[in-house]
Amino acid sequence: MSTMHTSSRPDLSDIKLGDWVDRHLPSAWRPYARLARLDRPVGTWLTLFPCWAALIQASHGFPDFRHLLIFSLGALLMRSAGSTVNDIADRKFDGHVERTRFRPLASRQIGLPQAISFLGTELVLAALLLFFLTPFTRLVAICVLPLVFIYPLCKRFTHWPQAVLGAAFNWGMLMAWSEVTGEVPTGAILMWIGAIAWQIGYDTVYAYVDVRDDTRLGLKSTAILFGKRGKTYIALFYAVAIVAWSAGGWLVGMSPAYDIGMLVIAAHLGWQIWRLDIARPEVNYRLFLANILTGVLLAASAFLGTF
Repeated sequence: MSTMHTSSRPDLSDIKLGDWVDRHLPSAWRPYARLARLDRPVGTWLTLFPCWAALIQASHGFPDFRHLLIFSLGALLMRSAGSTVNDIADRKFDGHVERTRFRPLASRQIGLPQAISFLGTELVLAALLLFFLTPFTRLVAICVLPLVFIYPLCKRFTHWPQAVLGAAFNWGMLMAWSEVTGEVPTGAILMWIGAIAWQIGYDTVYAYVDVRDDTRLGLKSTAILFGKRGKTYIALFYAVAIVAWSAGGWLVGMSPAYDIGMLVIAAHLGWQIWRLDIARPEVNYRLFLANILTGVLLAASAFLGTF
């Protein structure tokens, strides 16, 4: 198996061998933990914080603990299921991409039947959470499933898989409003659109890590589409996110303190753009991780906006 990197360039694999999974889990469990991305929780946090922000806005204060628990478990399970679907769809590509070459299916630690069985288990566990939600929220939740299954195939026929991922990743924001208030108002939809724009931005930063391998394999992404103009386009999508979140917050009744939060987020995203170097994958990966703070700031802004 090729390491696909040189001594002058850091290894960009997203699986770090010898980590807590290797040290503490039984060998039979390790591939499934990695398939569910338990060793890489960044995606769960990026799903969870916008969802928490929506719960706070819909509740106009600290949410009910029951809602927090259900939506947190849902974010973990659906992110894990989406990752499993992605690895199943990309199993023939991942072994040829530096970042993904150690993933369980690509490295043949498990086979396709085991991965499909594991996916079924994840989906059943996620479905059980629906019994604790209202009928309307169940309907909203079911509507996201096509996006979950379509996303892994998008890179084969469109340069915009990041947009599909953003819509699916942040679907919990719409569910939060439907569960708490029984409706999904215009302001909530604007908040969701802002989250999609934000995700197109940060996931494009992430896609620049893979751009060389994806181009060689004939795959598509916003990073390949934007090319050397990536910095400009990422800045544009970050700006759209701020505008949509600001307008959405105003429509759902956020106080002026929320606007201060938006200014802080704008400054943080501006710092990311200033630091971005599309020719340096290791820098881009760190900037991608910095968006966990963006999510924290969004949830904090929503909370401050209720006072």
